Amino acid sequence: MNILNTPAVLAGFKTSFTVSLLWIGSMIVLPLVMLCVTVLQLEWHTFWQVILNQRVLASIYLSFKMAFFATLVNLFFGTLVAWVLVRYAFPGKALLNALIDLPFALPTAVAGIVLATLYAPNGLIGQFFAQFGWQIAFTPLGIGVALVFVSFPFVVRAIQPVLASQEKALEEAAHILGASRWQTFHKVLLPTLYPAMVSGAGMGFARSLGEYGSVIFIAGNIPMVSEIVPLMIMSKLDIYDVQGAAAVAFVMLVFSFAVLLLFNTGQNYLSRHFVSK
Repeated sequence: MNILNTPAVLAGFKTSFTVSLLWIGSMIVLPLVMLCVTVLQLEWHTFWQVILNQRVLASIYLSFKMAFFATLVNLFFGTLVAWVLVRYAFPGKALLNALIDLPFALPTAVAGIVLATLYAPNGLIGQFFAQFGWQIAFTPLGIGVALVFVSFPFVVRAIQPVLASQEKALEEAAHILGASRWQTFHKVLLPTLYPAMVSGAGMGFARSLGEYGSVIFIAGNIPMVSEIVPLMIMSKLDIYDVQGAAAVAFVMLVFSFAVLLLFNTGQNYLSRHFVSK
């Protein structure tokens, strides 16, 4: 317990450290432990019977595929929007900056209804695509649209402060040495954004995996086609299959933790090899 004797700038380290452990234990660790206890009540063959069900596997695959799709889209457009907000001054900039956080405040059910109305075949946007035979709402693509909407702020807010803190001297030095604008961005500025981009992508990906409210209204919820894992879990809970729901949730927990660990490892690697240099 030598860590408790570590000198700190602020007093009360032992108390704050203890309270932090208790809070994390009660708010995060304890619910996860109870989930594991519920899963352990299942027999081994019953657990695999639940997980290897074709409908469950299809929902897991769809959830990860659409979360990955939303992350890639937000990574590109989120970086672009963050760049515009930091590097340019224009009328309405404060309003645009405030709109970025709207998905945080808007109830997910409301977001789902609005998106379904917009992208339905007779909706304001959906009717345009319907002319070309493309349907967005009530398909897996509609799920991707909903996940892009709810996870977009994570990428922007992760990149924006890092971009704002970049030293202009780096760009000036690159210009003096004869680098073009693209070379300056690609070789000098972009590498310093890599850790923030990975961090924002990781948070957005995790948010997309757990999204429920905004998706169920636009997905169509067709088994084996547009049914996501959160809906699968809720379906099992509706028929009081608590252990089955816990088994699916446990698998998603393991996969999600592995993905987040990969994102965090990548962020630390990029921080050491790009930002620190």
